[in-house]
Amino acid sequence: MAETAAGVGRFKANYAVERKIEPFYKGGKAQLDQTGQHLFCICGTRVNILEVASGVVLRSLEQEDQEAITAFDLSPDDEVLVTASRALLLAQWAWREGSVTRLWKAIHTAPVATMAFDPTSTLLATGGCDGAVRVWDIVRHYGTHHFRASPGVVHLVAFHPDPTRLLLFSSAADAAIRVWSLQDRSCLAVLTAHYSAVTSLAFSADGHTMLSSGRDKICVIWDLQSCQATKTVPVFESVEATVLLPEEPVSQLGVKSSGLYFLTAGDQGTLRVWEAASGQCVYTQAQPPGPGRELTHCTLARTAGLLLSATADHNLLLYEARSLQLQKQFAGYSEEVLDVRFLGPKDSHVIVASNSPCLKVFELQTSACQILHGHTDIVLALDVFRKGWLFASCAKDQSVRIWRMNKAGQVICVAQGSGHTHSVGTVCCSRLKESFLVTGSQDCTVKLWPLPKALLSKNTAPDNGPILLQAQTTQRCHDKDINSVAIAPNDKLLATGSQDRTAKLWALPQCQLLGVFSGHRRGLWCVQFSPMDQVLATASADGTIKLWALQDFSCLKTFEGHDASVLKVAFVSRGTQLLSSGSDGLVKLWTIKNNECVRTLDAHEDKVWGLHCSRLDDRALTGASDSRVILWKDVTEAEQAEEQARQEEQVVRQQELDNLLHEKRYLRALGLAISLDRPHTVLTVIQAIRRDPEACEKLEATMLRLRRDQKEALLRFCVTWNTNSRHCHEAQAVLGVLLRREAPQELLGYEGVRAALEALLPYTERHFQRLSRTLQAAAFLDFLWHNMKLPVLAATPTPWETHKEALP
Repeated sequence: MAETAAGVGRFKANYAVERKIEPFYKGGKAQLDQTGQHLFCICGTRVNILEVASGVVLRSLEQEDQEAITAFDLSPDDEVLVTASRALLLAQWAWREGSVTRLWKAIHTAPVATMAFDPTSTLLATGGCDGAVRVWDIVRHYGTHHFRASPGVVHLVAFHPDPTRLLLFSSAADAAIRVWSLQDRSCLAVLTAHYSAVTSLAFSADGHTMLSSGRDKICVIWDLQSCQATKTVPVFESVEATVLLPEEPVSQLGVKSSGLYFLTAGDQGTLRVWEAASGQCVYTQAQPPGPGRELTHCTLARTAGLLLSATADHNLLLYEARSLQLQKQFAGYSEEVLDVRFLGPKDSHVIVASNSPCLKVFELQTSACQILHGHTDIVLALDVFRKGWLFASCAKDQSVRIWRMNKAGQVICVAQGSGHTHSVGTVCCSRLKESFLVTGSQDCTVKLWPLPKALLSKNTAPDNGPILLQAQTTQRCHDKDINSVAIAPNDKLLATGSQDRTAKLWALPQCQLLGVFSGHRRGLWCVQFSPMDQVLATASADGTIKLWALQDFSCLKTFEGHDASVLKVAFVSRGTQLLSSGSDGLVKLWTIKNNECVRTLDAHEDKVWGLHCSRLDDRALTGASDSRVILWKDVTEAEQAEEQARQEEQVVRQQELDNLLHEKRYLRALGLAISLDRPHTVLTVIQAIRRDPEACEKLEATMLRLRRDQKEALLRFCVTWNTNSRHCHEAQAVLGVLLRREAPQELLGYEGVRAALEALLPYTERHFQRLSRTLQAAAFLDFLWHNMKLPVLAATPTPWETHKEALP
């Protein structure tokens, strides 16, 4: 395989998480503060607080018991937030600081299902699954009332808007509304008109009228003075929430007089406005219903003039209350992410296909979300055309759609095509020009769809709806499901990968078979052409990635490292490296030349279905079954620059250290060595001090002038030195100074001192035992020396002396 010169020396070494798009709302209650700046919603064990302007989660509040949150409510003055968990604990939060100010037992015998504050923000009512209603004084911290008479779960409580009347309303499984008097501690009335669960209560401004909605497809208007139903309005849908509109004309919503008008949200997925007097629907939101668009919650922030609604797909929609114009969209929960793609000429947006018919487009800079409706079943795959404005999606509804994003970031569907007889599981757009796309299906066929010229015109407006696509070529390619299709960079070749364990190469546009790639032991999940070489990469359920030569269909290399199926593969670094993702939740970076896995990225907890690289090859995008979308940034150059700077700094510091030692400026030398956090360098300084003629005084004077944290570090280093008999003398010298000159209370206050002493004792005992043995041996030698008696040898005369004696 040819190596590209441009790629040499530019290998990637690491990616770091730049950003995560995570679930923040999994259904249940959602609430705005009075200013409309913050949005509160439940996500499992946490209550998340979003900043509406940016869509960023500011805080996640989780109780100490770490149990699922069953209910919460924000006080009308926006100061107090109270949460209830499955562990039957209530927590009062100073939510701006993220701290719990009070925690107490709910006394309910089953989890709290609902709660509500009174208008003064001083009383809190809780309704439990045990059928009880309790009232708490939040200011004085005690329970004030306990009402029992409701059969089953109390799922709705609400205070009367006039605090002087001290009335509390509740509804349970029997579909009746009970009116409780806090003054008399009794049930004043039981309002019966609904035949199914009551879902919401709303009160008029004067407090004389109440509106109730239910899943029995009716809304009932009550006169609270007589506690009688004055009108029943059939709304022809199961209503989850109702909101009373301000009593002022709003022409955009069909409100022409100052009478009583209310808005309903239910299983039809549209917001509708009704006139209470006539029972007529005067406004219906122009929004076609679809799967997952049923509305589950709706609330009005009157001060901010905003209306918040939640869908069954866990999307949160924010409207301007007077016109119902959509202001913001938030995708709370993406469930299983099946595919992800960068969008826009500069990769400014991200498209996410999850286990839903809806597509989600996120703007990376502002976190703004746009939810796209069109498909009628789960979207399975995505691909983007070369320029970045057009992209394609395919779904289980057997269709393919083409979408266009304008310069303002708004996305619309501009074309659609159908013709497959089973789910369309994969799609690929032409690479050289925006001229065609190819789809692969469970019906074992691929279809080539040419793009109409009208679609490529920038002035095309979808006034008459999406353009219909016509398939130019249909080819049966495999005996089992086609999981992946890829188009070569020159638009002349097509590769297909299938569950039948083979990949095949086809000539476009007629789809003529050129060859078969056989070798994998299980089905193929992904095929991908190299951007530079005549090579095809395949990823398989057998846990391997293979590279194949397009000329002779031979296997060039096999990469093994994933513990389970490899789901996606992509070329990076101009075709010299690979990124792969698997069902083990890992993303791996491979260097092709030496078959080496350079890095394993572990940030997902489940199958990583989606993997895409940016145009500049500096970022990667992954999406997985854990509902997370992660944006990765190539940090190779940054890490190399950081390492080089660190090495240069170490050289400079080492030189400075040498200079200080040469100048015998031991205090600064020791402080510098400790700041480098290098025990061996500190040891070198201690040894240099001990070589000084006045070693003891110098060492003691130097150590006493160190800061406490520096002494703690020195003690930590002593533990390491003391394990080696060659360095134990320096360790003992330092310990001697610390033990002699530091007060015991001061030493016990050192961080990690107990662990250090435990580590020092055994080695110190061993060193003293060795010294004792040496002393004994030295004493024995000394004894031998003094008791050895050397014989006195007689002096032998020298020849000269003998010669002198012989002279006359």
